[in-house]
Amino acid sequence: MFIKRTKRKVNGKEYINHLLVESVHTPKGPRHKVICSLGSLEPAPREQWTELANKLQAALSGQLTVIQDPAVNKIVEQLKLPLTKTPAGGESGGVTVDEDEVSIEEVRAAGPVHVAHQMWNRIGFDDVLEEAGLSRRARILTEAMTLNRLVSPSSEHAMPDWINRSALSDILAEDFSLLADDALYRNLDKLHPLRQVIEKGLCEREKSLFNLDDSIYLYDLTSTYFEGDCLLNPQAKRGYSRDGRPDCKQVVVGLVLGREGFPNAHEVFDGNRNDCTTVSEMLDALERRVGRKEGGTIVVDRGMASEENLKLIKDRGYHYIVASRKEKLHEHFDEFTDENGWEELIREVSSTNPHQKKSRVRIKQARHSSGEVRILCIGEQRIEKDRAIREAHEKRLVADLKKLAKRLEQKLLSSEKKVWEAIGRLKERYPRVARYYEISFDAKTRKLKWQENKELKERAAQLDGGYLLRTDRQDLSNDEVWRTYMLLTRVESAFKDMKSPLMERPIFHQLEKRVQTHIFLCVLAYHLLVALEKLFLDCGQPTSWETLRQELSTHHTATVVLPTRDGRTLRIRKGTKPEPRHREIYQMLAMPHDIMKPVKTWT
Repeated sequence: MFIKRTKRKVNGKEYINHLLVESVHTPKGPRHKVICSLGSLEPAPREQWTELANKLQAALSGQLTVIQDPAVNKIVEQLKLPLTKTPAGGESGGVTVDEDEVSIEEVRAAGPVHVAHQMWNRIGFDDVLEEAGLSRRARILTEAMTLNRLVSPSSEHAMPDWINRSALSDILAEDFSLLADDALYRNLDKLHPLRQVIEKGLCEREKSLFNLDDSIYLYDLTSTYFEGDCLLNPQAKRGYSRDGRPDCKQVVVGLVLGREGFPNAHEVFDGNRNDCTTVSEMLDALERRVGRKEGGTIVVDRGMASEENLKLIKDRGYHYIVASRKEKLHEHFDEFTDENGWEELIREVSSTNPHQKKSRVRIKQARHSSGEVRILCIGEQRIEKDRAIREAHEKRLVADLKKLAKRLEQKLLSSEKKVWEAIGRLKERYPRVARYYEISFDAKTRKLKWQENKELKERAAQLDGGYLLRTDRQDLSNDEVWRTYMLLTRVESAFKDMKSPLMERPIFHQLEKRVQTHIFLCVLAYHLLVALEKLFLDCGQPTSWETLRQELSTHHTATVVLPTRDGRTLRIRKGTKPEPRHREIYQMLAMPHDIMKPVKTWT
């Protein structure tokens, strides 16, 4: 046996190692067989190397010596332990791991980020952002910010901490250790003028990738409220709050989806904007994203079903399917109360998307003189809902009338004009039930009176659960009209997803353009969410992103630390072995099981 000196470079630094080897005969001639690594023996002279080699050869052959050498005994003892491979590219042979010192560090949740990143690549987000003119760094930050909204929503101030606590650095192979929130705020400002271009690019890619239908456009609105006064945002105003927060300023968000639920366009309106006034601007935005699709069908709810909007839609070359306003029901009261001619339809839970509920409805075509088709509908689930809403509004109206009467008794209102203004405000606040009451004020006696109209009230009760659909599509059956209209529930589901789990609200930004870009990031995240849910739906296993996110949260990346007996440490950064459910999800999504390529470093 003899000692062989070796050199190798790791990360530009040169390391010296000494190996105990012996010469063996092989069919290909004499070869050196490595017995063990001795580390660096320098600056000891070569004479001592030879002496150490002789002592080791004697000890390994079983010879006993009178004087024991501790260094020799330690090496012999280590040789009895299992060996591990040397770093890639190193000398053949092995090193001994100190199993008592093995540890795991820097464990990071990776499953949801891995799936989101793979879907980001599959749709081609990076190409769309590059075509929009964003630099590589801006594209990486945009992906990080979008994935944050999808996986663990947080503010831009808290986002760098989440990025460094997640496996995003491993998956993107980027160093985010020095990332600060000001870089994220600047990236919001870069995205703001490019929203339309990016949204258009995504629409084109998704249509091709998922073979989407572009003949149906589902349009609806929601509101999103703020924390703070928002003095620098002219769009932040108080209005009708869908979130039950009339105390907060808000903006109104309009969203157009295709038949399969993928976003086509979105717009942000003033917080006090009336729904009916947004249709023209929304059609402009839609056409800028997908082009004018004459012959397409616009589907909207009753809040936008004015005669002016229906004419606007037709003048633009589109068809329409809308739910008529509540007062239109009374034109068909006799037909609603006639039990003849109804057909029953059922919408199953899994037939369209994972969010909807099973529902049963009765429909029949109404008689009318206009050139449009009108469908009378009575929803089983809506009967109790309409009754509950009507009774609640009626209770509040009567309570407010009693309060107004008490104010008059206490002479808190002296002007007759003010009294009638207060009555008018109550009628505006409770339009659904105010028409069932005759409200009067006697200026001489200063008495407020109200009388219930039982006939009108009973008539309204008979219409509970009823609604009227209108369309100019003569080629559709009653069933097809109703089912197309019910696709609007996908917009409701989209708003629900954007508010939770994507946490669109509340908004903490104070500048108008950053508020708009914050909402845009939520829309980008929703592109990923709906794509993932569609892939599961196509496999016949509908599920929600929230469920997937929880199931994938137990797949991690980690660093395995392997200290060796020669004083060095091998660190292996890699993903943990996926569990059966992880593998099942990845397989259904046709995504790789390996989160990252292992990274090995020696210190």
